[in-house]
Amino acid sequence: MEEPCCGVDVDACLVGQPRGSKEPSVAARWIQHRARTLEDSLAHNRFHQRRGCVPRTQFLASRAVLAFTLGIAHAVSVGFAPVTALNLTGAADRYLTFSRDQWAELRAATPLTLSQTDLESLRGINERIDLDEVAAVYLPLTRLLNLYVAGTQNLHKASAAFLGTLAPKVPYVIGIAGSVAVGKSTFARILQALLARWPDHPRVELVTTDGFLYPNAVLEARGLMNRKGFPESYDTRRLLQFLREVKSGMPEVAAPVYSHVVYDIVPGEEVIVHQPDILILEGLNVLQVGALTENTEITEFVSDYFDFSIFVDAAEADIEEFYVLRFLTLCDTVFQNPDSFFQHYAHLTREQAIETARTIWREINGKNLRENIEPTKHRAGLLLQKGRDHRVTGVKLRRL
Repeated sequence: MEEPCCGVDVDACLVGQPRGSKEPSVAARWIQHRARTLEDSLAHNRFHQRRGCVPRTQFLASRAVLAFTLGIAHAVSVGFAPVTALNLTGAADRYLTFSRDQWAELRAATPLTLSQTDLESLRGINERIDLDEVAAVYLPLTRLLNLYVAGTQNLHKASAAFLGTLAPKVPYVIGIAGSVAVGKSTFARILQALLARWPDHPRVELVTTDGFLYPNAVLEARGLMNRKGFPESYDTRRLLQFLREVKSGMPEVAAPVYSHVVYDIVPGEEVIVHQPDILILEGLNVLQVGALTENTEITEFVSDYFDFSIFVDAAEADIEEFYVLRFLTLCDTVFQNPDSFFQHYAHLTREQAIETARTIWREINGKNLRENIEPTKHRAGLLLQKGRDHRVTGVKLRRL
């Protein structure tokens, strides 16, 4: 039988963990706010900034109105024109484009609620993400998402008022897509930790689509082991069912668990999602629109259930280097585990490991990126462009 290759990336967070340990997580620390009047919002926010907590949505929304009103001053201080109907020219461009510095200015009053220790537990292999990166890139995004979540919740309340019913608790679903090795898993973990610190939505859960891959036995029977990570290797029906149940407000929804050590679905093991405020779904395939089978009419997409979506991008040459460097580190760490599916790579020389990684990239991961992942990026609501050092260099936000 032909030896399967690394079609799906080994989870970088396994490096340095004892066998059988779970993914690192940061407990969501949040402050329960008492009901306050609008008059004391400013004092309330200053107090909580000193304590390292996040102000409620109402305060940041009021700041947004103020920034809109003082648009000219904002243009001078931020360095670009306010986003109003006056400057929405160039109809062919679906996105508003921000440099790193322009995007960082949109953080406004959002405090940094992660410590260096927190960040160390969330960071992936070979990703030099520091607190400056969190402040410049992640904090503006969490501010935006907090406002979006509040707006969506108000929309549900309006619908319930119209129907004369109680407003249901509907999780806000965020999809995160991108290539193998681009850093989307680390991005998702940091985003989860930060969003959970906002008092308006403290329960934030993260699920990866790896758990919806078909088991190896099924892939082997279909001749798809070397196509792992390609659209046909996923149980899309089960993934759609999972999202339907989450969006319908079911109190508990189960998802399968995938092991990056044994490179397979873990029989009988599940992760349970408990009606979160926000669900983050991360994976290669979340923005794809392929048919369920060759003979199935397309009537439903995974992204139909998203309230917001993010694509983590980089130049393909840079992503290949990310992958090679990760593979080299894994050869010295995770692959040394006797239970690892890739234990046979553990004793490669450095030259052999580099050649093996480039072959896998050329024949599997790079091909999947070009054919199935990269073409979906313009379906995302937000594009994050990374440089060769893993730092975000620019952001594109789709026009509403």
